Amino acid sequence: MMTELCVGVIDTGCSELQAHSLLGGRRFWLEQGMLREGELQADALGHGSAVLGRLLGQAGGVPARMAQVFDNRGSTTVLQVSAALLWLVEQGVSLVNLSLGLQQDRPVLRQACAAALEAGVLLCASSPARGGPVYPASYPGVLRITGDARCREGQWSWLDTAQADFGAAVGERAGNAGASLACAALSGLICAYLREHPGADREQVLAYLREHAAFTGPEHRRGEHA
Repeated sequence: MMTELCVGVIDTGCSELQAHSLLGGRRFWLEQGMLREGELQADALGHGSAVLGRLLGQAGGVPARMAQVFDNRGSTTVLQVSAALLWLVEQGVSLVNLSLGLQQDRPVLRQACAAALEAGVLLCASSPARGGPVYPASYPGVLRITGDARCREGQWSWLDTAQADFGAAVGERAGNAGASLACAALSGLICAYLREHPGADREQVLAYLREHAAFTGPEHRRGEHA
């Protein structure tokens, strides 16, 4: 685990105001099949801005870096996400929030996640409450996070199900971004823990999350998690 806490976010970008407070940011896109890198652009979709705001709201003052991988239509590729992840690892982040889910398993993304984990970086990825596997959440070592309607602000659940390891509050007006915002919330809470326990490794973080979960096991009621 890195000694100087910094969180990385891979998403649609961030607002202009948020960008001023970042330690750094990078945009990754494909142009005629070639991977390109450059300066951040405005977050046209608002997803990354909401994710970053939710994460920092729970973490409280943690330095952040943004890797922008989505175009204005909400599309990305495993190559972009993989390059963004490796860039964040090079920047020395302690945790990467991936509030995204790709449908297909690709070696390049699997290898990028393995390299990040080997470097001691925590990976938190959103996972839907139901349905087939998504990536990178389904890769070994990645924390799978979904929304849990039982959780209030600052709470999380230890689910340990086929879909997710942990659940968290989604917040108001989450809409279809429930799992994304829950992932951001728990990433922020983990950052708050790491700020108080510098040098804590992955197993210590997992032990803390399990011990202090507000709920254990899936929600036993009709309906779905948010």
